[in-house]
Amino acid sequence: MIIIKSDTDIAAMRPACKLAAQTLDMIESYIQAGITTDEINTLVHDFTIAHGGIPAPLNYRGFPKSVCTSVNHVVCHGIPSSKTLKNGDIINVDVTTIMNGWHGDTSKTFFVGDVNPRARKVTETAQTALILGIEKAKPGNTFGDIGHAIQSFVEAQGMSVVREYCGHGIGKGFHEDPQVMHYGKEGQGTMIKKGMVFTIEPMVNYGKAGVKLLGDHWTVVTRDKSLSAQFEHTIAITANGAEILTCST
Repeated sequence: MIIIKSDTDIAAMRPACKLAAQTLDMIESYIQAGITTDEINTLVHDFTIAHGGIPAPLNYRGFPKSVCTSVNHVVCHGIPSSKTLKNGDIINVDVTTIMNGWHGDTSKTFFVGDVNPRARKVTETAQTALILGIEKAKPGNTFGDIGHAIQSFVEAQGMSVVREYCGHGIGKGFHEDPQVMHYGKEGQGTMIKKGMVFTIEPMVNYGKAGVKLLGDHWTVVTRDKSLSAQFEHTIAITANGAEILTCST
């Protein structure tokens, strides 16, 4: 069941969403060769707590860290570790923050130093795909319209959209209905209505769409070891379109 949020509910979500976005802004200057993903985790954790938030991933269904860090061919849910970032890497940092019982969820893929053309292309494609998806998120459209906009753009670039993982409703719950697929057909699926709040978070692979789950039961990688990039916003549906809640200003 999709929970329709009131204007009061959406206002209550804004602090969590803003803090999540500010956390991504904070971490950007630290994304350099030589830092470990564990150090990124500590920075995110400490910043979140210092600003009155709770890092939602920590202990969520057993996840052991406060943020997801997904490097190169890791698609999503990478667990921070002693892994050191190298020049030319790309890394997705996925932040979810709780404030006053409400969640805000956002992610961004960063360049580590100088990246090659493939890394740049997959990252820029994922970022544009998110924007195109958000543009379709308005009353009267369907979730299939969002998925189609993302899929058709990504595939036109010669890349692929991950199908096993998707966006989701969000609010008091970390993951609520609906599931927001990043592929689909125009006009199909549930109708989008004012008051819906959900994430759009396309995962774009430079190669084929296939993924596999590693033995830690969290880390998802591309089957063909191709690079993968992702961007994510939490949005609220208004009478006229979508408001991006995960903005830092």
